[in-house]
Amino acid sequence: MIRVIEVGPRDGLQNEKTPISTELKLDFIAKLAHAGLKEIEATSFVSPKWVPQLGDAAELWPQLPEGPRYSALVPNVKGLERAISVGCHRVAVFTAASEAFTLRNINMTIQQSLDGFKDVVEGVRAAASQSFVRGYLSTAFECPFSGRVSVVDAARVAESLLELGVDEVSVGDTIGVASPREVRELTSALLSLAPASKWVYHFHDTRGTAIANTAAALELGITAFDSAAAGLGGCPYAPGAGGNLATEDLVYFLHREGLETGINGEALAQASLEILKALGKPPVSRAQLASLASCASSQMQ
Repeated sequence: MIRVIEVGPRDGLQNEKTPISTELKLDFIAKLAHAGLKEIEATSFVSPKWVPQLGDAAELWPQLPEGPRYSALVPNVKGLERAISVGCHRVAVFTAASEAFTLRNINMTIQQSLDGFKDVVEGVRAAASQSFVRGYLSTAFECPFSGRVSVVDAARVAESLLELGVDEVSVGDTIGVASPREVRELTSALLSLAPASKWVYHFHDTRGTAIANTAAALELGITAFDSAAAGLGGCPYAPGAGGNLATEDLVYFLHREGLETGINGEALAQASLEILKALGKPPVSRAQLASLASCASSQMQ
């Protein structure tokens, strides 16, 4: 079984300027759950000043539908305290393999971010025995400000996250530049540090290579991938960054490869339609468009 971690409700919406109501977010999440998504990153407990779209995190969390395992991004101890107060014990922290990117993104050096995460990890462990911590490693292949990131540098920060005690590391191709060869090289280095169960890939499809990169990771034993319904999302701190790998495209590919996900592709294709309508965006996922066209054709017959 391949783990598909849905990040659309958080990563997909956080940079959208059009306000999305809590009710519509909950409807979106409920539809994702109905489609079979078992792991959903629902929101972020960051200051509404910085991410207004997710300012309703404390209101949304207690209303999440039962079923999936939900998580939330927390930027620091203050964010963790807000998360714990509403019962959120599955959290994610965020750093990068590039000094320039961390400085532009969170106004810290890599080491400063890691030092801050130590308190977050210890805090959530103390709050709940069933806690889970994910570490995001952004710009693992290239930084939009300082260029290519070496395998050695990316692996070094990944190892530091593991040493902090995170349960897994989500390795991000933030501006969607990686090739399968580069994925294989980095994956080999990561697997020398920890088993495949510790690693997740978070591909962007800026240049149309996300599925090819997924295939390369699968070949080396990686079985967990982040994606966003309808390919929502991007990175405001990464000029040129396209949307996340669409969950619809990922699931279609995995199923055609004979791999199980537990996700219903047809229901998934419908899940983001109301969100897209509210944002004024058309579907761009090829698998989603094909599914919607097939459904429309069947209804006309």
